[in-house]
Amino acid sequence: MRHGKKFNHLGRTASHRSALLSNMACSLIEHKRINTTVAKAKALRVYVEPLLTKAKEDTTHNRRIVFSYLQNKEAVAELFRTVAPKIAERNGGYTRIIKTGFRPGDAADTALIELVDFNELYNPNAEEKKATRRSRRSAAPKKEAVVAEAPVVEEKTAEPTAEAADSTEEKTEE
Repeated sequence: MRHGKKFNHLGRTASHRSALLSNMACSLIEHKRINTTVAKAKALRVYVEPLLTKAKEDTTHNRRIVFSYLQNKEAVAELFRTVAPKIAERNGGYTRIIKTGFRPGDAADTALIELVDFNELYNPNAEEKKATRRSRRSAAPKKEAVVAEAPVVEEKTAEPTAEAADSTEEKTEE
């Protein structure tokens, strides 16, 4: 009986499933988004989100726990160096699954799973960029107005100095 056993076995043995999820988690951390089937994406989300939560606190113990799941030094380093600072303020929901249709070969339902804070299109900080762009546009006419209001300095024609006069006399003597 399978009472209370709710996770998807993905048609694999336990060792094959753990290797699959470990490799997919490493790829997700390295590339920030991957294409896969919906079932694998949902299983990967359950697998990787606790690891992302552990990465928010950079301790030796947490690094060892995460390494025991990922088995990849480069992925662990990437996770703790670049991913963890970006997700530090987020309290969960580090990944997003977007369904992308059906695979041509076997009509499997495919999806894109990505890290939420690394997508520029859905980034909530995009509003700040728009505000800075507006301020630049409004600042440009102000600078032109300031330049127009500035007093014009008239250049005086300088009288030839004694040295310049001497050099002109030498040229005429030749």
